[in-house]
Amino acid sequence: MRRRSEPHTFEQRLEAQRLLLEHELASLPAGVQRDSVAARIEQLQTAAEMFEFLMPREVLAPR
Repeated sequence: MRRRSEPHTFEQRLEAQRLLLEHELASLPAGVQRDSVAARIEQLQTAAEMFEFLMPREVLAPR
């Protein structure tokens, strides 16, 4: 039987996407595409902050 991987939390998915975009950003020259990727990174950081703010303290405690 195939073993399924553990589901990733929302925070883990945000972090993985942020790291992927930061890697992409490092290889892009200055321009519109680089600005777009940088803006997306900021959006992911804001989403992580909002998620942390909205989650009950009990859920975030085990970190």
